[in-house]
Amino acid sequence: MKTPSTSEIVARCQDLFEDLNFTAAREWKKAEPGRKVIGYMPVYVPREIIHAAGMLPLGIVGGGDQLEVIHGDAYYQSYICRIPRSTIELGVSGRLDFVDGMLFPSICDVIRNLSGMWKMMFPGVYSKYFDVPQTYEDEIGGTFYEGEMREFMHDLEGIAGRKITDADLNNSIEVYNENRRLVRKLYEMRAKTPWQIPAAEAYLVLRAGLILPVEEHTRVIEQYLAAALKEDKPVRDNCRIALTGMFCEQPPLNLIKSLELSGCYVVDDDLMLVTRWLIDDVPTDGDPLHNLSRAFLHRSESTAAKYEPNLAEKGQFLVRAVRRTGAEGVIFASPSFCDPALLDRPMLQNVLKKAGIPYIAFKYAENSGQMQPIREQAGTFADSIKLWSAA
Repeated sequence: MKTPSTSEIVARCQDLFEDLNFTAAREWKKAEPGRKVIGYMPVYVPREIIHAAGMLPLGIVGGGDQLEVIHGDAYYQSYICRIPRSTIELGVSGRLDFVDGMLFPSICDVIRNLSGMWKMMFPGVYSKYFDVPQTYEDEIGGTFYEGEMREFMHDLEGIAGRKITDADLNNSIEVYNENRRLVRKLYEMRAKTPWQIPAAEAYLVLRAGLILPVEEHTRVIEQYLAAALKEDKPVRDNCRIALTGMFCEQPPLNLIKSLELSGCYVVDDDLMLVTRWLIDDVPTDGDPLHNLSRAFLHRSESTAAKYEPNLAEKGQFLVRAVRRTGAEGVIFASPSFCDPALLDRPMLQNVLKKAGIPYIAFKYAENSGQMQPIREQAGTFADSIKLWSAA
């Protein structure tokens, strides 16, 4: 069978990205009687448990710049980020009428409130605020998180009408381990040769993982990497930058493209963190919920939405990412009114300043339309780095 080209793979991923009716997930559910779909919002949920129940985890990250928000604006103030309003719009417009449950992970107060709204708006749909530990000691936070996952698993057993065994969970953990390995490989290759794997393409390939079954998404990444390495693309004298602050409300695709057009190679980012929240393989022997809990506590990404118990460690993850990927600067791109990102930014900027790493910052919304100011700001930043590094 002919291996698809990167353009063919990316075109398919873009179709999934633009389809606000979630046709692929609807077709998956219709393919066999009794199938269930569980939606979840950013940043992280243990998708392994949903998979082990025989269900499809469906990532919901708002309506992007394609959805006009009409009803959603009635539920939130104007000084709240846009993702909850567009998510409500997806719900009340019937675009999520096939979803059997919704998870609202611990990101911020806005998403916590959205979980309560969802229960009132859609009382026949399973809805859960999925909490995570704030104490990272195994006996305290670990025990709490295992209990939270066990309660969630019990709920899914009720929806599925069957028990979820340890064997089911360990099998699902290995399936997701394989997917995370390929996601890490994608990021490693992009950092090494960013001209071969443009950030906008990598983003679309990752976004497909919110819609497709994980096994199919793994094949998509494999095919994309194989095709990307075969293609000869020009190397430009771009500045290598790390992008941060985009862990929840997603930027317009044109924003990522504009950064590349401005002369920036995006060699690291915090987009689609659910696909690589756990930074290495989770063990597949022993108690699977215990293993998932310890992986969350000790082997997970750092972000503004996650509690950092060690103040001396605050921001060091960003410095390490810059060093690891060879980035020459950092761009803070935060959604407007995103409290976790905007409250963290001054602390992270201070850490970068001490490390001698240049940075700039701007804000966006998922429906931002005017990219020229962002392109000019990023282009000036890239030029200044090139000028000072040559001096």
